[in-house]
Amino acid sequence: MSEINELYQEIILDHNKHPRNWGKIESNALHSEGFNPLCGDRLDLYLKFEDGKVQDISFEANGCAISKASASIMTSMVKGKTIKEIDEISHQFHDIITKGCEHIDEIDEALEVFCGVKDYPARVKCASLAWHTLNDVIKKETKE
Repeated sequence: MSEINELYQEIILDHNKHPRNWGKIESNALHSEGFNPLCGDRLDLYLKFEDGKVQDISFEANGCAISKASASIMTSMVKGKTIKEIDEISHQFHDIITKGCEHIDEIDEALEVFCGVKDYPARVKCASLAWHTLNDVIKKETKE
């Protein structure tokens, strides 16, 4: 395994063992549940918007390391962002996990750990669960 792959694996394992933004937001948070029936990963995502930006976001999950790490990294990335900014980040993430990183000019450093996911098709759904759940929450926000 190359040094860069080992580093990425360490980052994923760290986010799995010590997830950022873990827990439930109790007051006035939008909520959405995500489920991957292929592997059993489950995710509850809580989000609060204020002035058009993500004021707070958290999650609770039961799943594989990639699924939890993806949720941890995602929640850290989108705090303080607008829906438009989140959409741009989400598109880059989707391109990374489905096409790899070779064709992308500028990659957000936090997303680089997912460059190899495309080589493991079963893991694409694991990595994308949190991001699909985020899109569900955003739909709730934009409908209200």
